[in-house]
Amino acid sequence: MENEDKKEVKIETVSVDDKPEIANDKRNEIIEQLNNKIAELNDKYLRTAAELENTRRRASLDIESVSRNRAMSVAEKILPVMDAVTAALKVNADDAGIKSMQRALENAFSQIGIVKIESIGEILNPQFHNAIQMVDKPDENTATNTIVDELQSGYMFGDTVLRPAMVVVSK
Repeated sequence: MENEDKKEVKIETVSVDDKPEIANDKRNEIIEQLNNKIAELNDKYLRTAAELENTRRRASLDIESVSRNRAMSVAEKILPVMDAVTAALKVNADDAGIKSMQRALENAFSQIGIVKIESIGEILNPQFHNAIQMVDKPDENTATNTIVDELQSGYMFGDTVLRPAMVVVSK
């Protein structure tokens, strides 16, 4: 009975060396196709990455532009307040309340990035000054087109003129 329980099983072994040979030409063709596919996918990846970076850059510039335009809009609305304070100081130069308001506005302007355009004593520059009157030279040392008086201050926001200064210029 012991012999009856034993059955013989034949196992067929397969070796790696037994694999069918692929012709070298076919192998080289497959390798070339795979290398081409890798190059194509790598190119798509690089283009997509570049497009994403460009989109990020454009979005950042758009956000910066919107922010700058809002700040300029607010600044343009505050300029008449500064003009009123300046006019009030011309009438009553000793008023501490008006002086305090002027300092507060100047401080706010500097924090925002608004800078007053210097005019008196400068040569007229149409980019920054709007000449509304010409007068005779106050003295012989004054050059032609020198600003002798400022009727309304001009202001800049960064490199952009918010409002040119209205000035009086020597002939």
